[in-house]
Amino acid sequence: MSTEPSSEINQDMNSDSSANDSIFESLDKDSMDAETPEQIVDLLEQQVAEFRDRELKAQAELENFRKRLLRDTEQQLKYAIVPFVRDLLEVVDNLNRATDSATAGSSDSLVSGVKLVQSQLTTVLGKYDCRPIVSVGQTFNPYHHQAISQMPSPEHAAGMVMHETSVGYILHDRVIRPSMVIVSTGPAT
Repeated sequence: MSTEPSSEINQDMNSDSSANDSIFESLDKDSMDAETPEQIVDLLEQQVAEFRDRELKAQAELENFRKRLLRDTEQQLKYAIVPFVRDLLEVVDNLNRATDSATAGSSDSLVSGVKLVQSQLTTVLGKYDCRPIVSVGQTFNPYHHQAISQMPSPEHAAGMVMHETSVGYILHDRVIRPSMVIVSTGPAT
């Protein structure tokens, strides 16, 4: 028969008794100053109130930790698909370019096939709450747009996006890729 379990119990009992001893030592020191049993009761009530306060603070801290951990986990899960979406955006860009070049050559079947695939990809992205950023005609927004050039334009006021070279996308509420845009400097002077 092994004596290990009983030694663990003895260690636990020793650690509990040492904690209790320190409480009683502080009680003995304080109770020496007290003259009546009512003062001892008051002192004990104060200590009980302190321990309750500590317990409530520890419980509140634990609850805050749990909430923070849950919130961080939700954020990680929400944006776990970001690399996948970034990869798909390159496919969408290539389909947009193919559609633009095929339209110039006027091969109707190629254009309709590529547009079908483009539509399917856009639907898939929308299913995961990935939306294109509307840019042309909008005021330049550094959070949504990346300016690659500025040009004068009689049709657009200064600071307005006049041309979009690459569509930007938002996943939920986060910009995955900003729109690459040309910003108007206003009419040429």
